[in-house]
Amino acid sequence: MSKVLIIDDDLDVTEVMRIVLGKHGHTVSAAADGREGLVKTRAEKPDLVILDVMLPGGPDGFEVARELRQDPRVKDIPILMLTAIKDKTGLDFQKEAGDPDWLPVDDYCNKPLDYEVLLEKVKTLLLKKKK
Repeated sequence: MSKVLIIDDDLDVTEVMRIVLGKHGHTVSAAADGREGLVKTRAEKPDLVILDVMLPGGPDGFEVARELRQDPRVKDIPILMLTAIKDKTGLDFQKEAGDPDWLPVDDYCNKPLDYEVLLEKVKTLLLKKKK
């Protein structure tokens, strides 16, 4: 059973992801902002972090990802970033995902979420981590 931490301020999205991931055997915890997400990641050491870009109060998702990658205790935990930016601006992170300076995440998923795509990306990242 894998532990997944969701860092997202949208409680409805978080709850739906919790249900979907829970039905597929994952234990899910959540954080509503970047600071809480950093604390929980370090304390819980989940198998995967699902991280929203836009978070209230700071740090945002980009900053959280960079800080996690610089922390030797949690730097190898896969990060799946959630973003509505493509829907709102047309920007696509496909080329930037994995860039260690700008976007140090393993993959990303666009909002609104397609939960089949989410489950496939979670499965892929967890299998990659085990190797």
